[in-house]
Amino acid sequence: MTAAHFTPDEIPRRLLYPIPEAMVLLSMSRSTIYEQIRRGRLRSVTQGASRFIPASALTEYVELLEKEAKEASSGEAA
Repeated sequence: MTAAHFTPDEIPRRLLYPIPEAMVLLSMSRSTIYEQIRRGRLRSVTQGASRFIPASALTEYVELLEKEAKEASSGEAA
């Protein structure tokens, strides 16, 4: 079964997630995920030719988004 067939609740909890599973967890496209990695907003690691997103990086990224949303709603610059 591929990651595209998992719902976020069905994906097993792990320390590292391949990009397709991170896409499902964050509800983002592949290009958006790689753009966030390129911009340094989402951490990733590589093992051989494979790229993974650490579970802690997913949490940090969501916290960053929440912080930015809070700042935007209060009129502060991000």
